Amino acid sequence: MSVSIISHNSQFGTAGQIFAEDIPGIVAAGYKTVIDNRPDFEGGLDQPLHTDIEQVVKSAGLSFAYLPVISGQITQAQVQQMAEFLDTLPKPILAFCRSGARSTNLYQLALQLG
Repeated sequence: MSVSIISHNSQFGTAGQIFAEDIPGIVAAGYKTVIDNRPDFEGGLDQPLHTDIEQVVKSAGLSFAYLPVISGQITQAQVQQMAEFLDTLPKPILAFCRSGARSTNLYQLALQLG
């Protein structure tokens, strides 16, 4: 697998930008859901659109959620949505953004709501 995943616990991990070719490795690692926290076009035209990632993720039998967050601008509504995803989507969950830091911050904030 070419994507580097940080496992926070048995139910949640984060990664930097994923690509279609990373999905088989994500499946093999046991993840059941992928959450995309990266806004489309943030990285320019080389960044895959969330709809392209969603299609490959769902074709592999995983759940997918899109919760775009602008770096350094996480809102309370986004934290609440992430908390809802953590409560309702199949686990384990892999969330990604450009580097994984934004997804990690969003995860930590969502845990504080519990």
